[in-house]
Amino acid sequence: MTESWVEIPAGSDFPLHNLPYGVFSEPAAPAPDHRRVGVAIGPYVLDLAALSAGGTALPFAAELGTDSLNAFMAHGRPAWTAVRKRLTELLSDRSYQPAVRPHLLPIEGVRLHLPFEVGDYVDFYSSRDHAENVGKLFRPDSPALPASWLHLPIGYHGRAGTVVVSGTPIVRPSGQRRPPGATEPDFGPSARLDIEAEIGFVVGAGSTLGVPVPAAAFDEHVFGVVLLNDWSARDIQAWEYQPLGPFLGKSFATSISPWVVPLDALRAARVTPPPPDLPQQPYLREDTATGLDLALEIEWNGTVVSRPPFRSMYWTPGQQLAHLTINGASIRTGDLYASGTVSGPEPAQRGSFLELSWNGTQPVTVGDGRTRTFLEDGDTVTIRAKAPAENGIPLGFGEVAGTIVAAVR
Repeated sequence: MTESWVEIPAGSDFPLHNLPYGVFSEPAAPAPDHRRVGVAIGPYVLDLAALSAGGTALPFAAELGTDSLNAFMAHGRPAWTAVRKRLTELLSDRSYQPAVRPHLLPIEGVRLHLPFEVGDYVDFYSSRDHAENVGKLFRPDSPALPASWLHLPIGYHGRAGTVVVSGTPIVRPSGQRRPPGATEPDFGPSARLDIEAEIGFVVGAGSTLGVPVPAAAFDEHVFGVVLLNDWSARDIQAWEYQPLGPFLGKSFATSISPWVVPLDALRAARVTPPPPDLPQQPYLREDTATGLDLALEIEWNGTVVSRPPFRSMYWTPGQQLAHLTINGASIRTGDLYASGTVSGPEPAQRGSFLELSWNGTQPVTVGDGRTRTFLEDGDTVTIRAKAPAENGIPLGFGEVAGTIVAAVR
């Protein structure tokens, strides 16, 4: 097992076999707004621009010296593999320690930014447990799953411009909603503000318009993985979503974690999804499984309220990529697509507060004994995740967190 000469505390999200990428700045530095790419290792960020400027050879140093991952991601898998190999060498071979150590900055002293420029944003609906829970809540007299659900990964196009980095305050959205028992809508701040704990997939290498991307090409196009919170205003969503689906109830904010975990770090986490109930179209069949064994954790005001398992997702990220391009739609560097709410079969594995509170009928105890059904102003939600690794040491994703602030009047 390769080990790093960097002092890495036990249980750290960022062991040597992780090496996630992010964009950071130093608030206390002479140029506090200078953003550049870094890699997390234990409690540190390795400043790649400074490392290269100091004379240590690093592939694609020019692209890694920018304020976004896009230029580097666009070079595709050969570049991703070469840089990861070099970073692993630099952080494991003690002969490089004198040259590298001066460029390790404590994570607590940096500010983390959105790590890439988001192109398009697509959100899926791929957890069977979540879809069945929603069906039971809102369509009790009909089948829980929509007719197409077992045939294809259902999704919608979201708003890329409102994807924000972890820690960004979430302003309570206002909009039209129809209160229970009313015949006409009113207008005001959402009273049923919710989360959706999800996993996001970051596209590195784009594709050609008109040419579908097969599921087998997942590793060639997807650079890495982030945690994602699809904030949702359930009352606004319920009034507007028929017949065209989510719009203002979703588009006000989507939070992602600041670290992009590369696919190469997740080789040991690959799993085969649950067997399909029905025969799948050829373009959705996978020869190599792209499911992931990720264990999520949702914390509400300091209380862990749910632990959703990603490994039980019915539709995999490879199938999602194949489906979103099967009509010839192209993908671009920086595109982001999300798994949809991750929920498991048990009540303590539900990935939204709509499910946890069973549409507001079963309050959840959080913080110092207070109860909640949906989010109140001042509430903070934090989502984390762990994944297994080849050497038995789990790796993490950092966190995606957000605090609700009052609606703009």
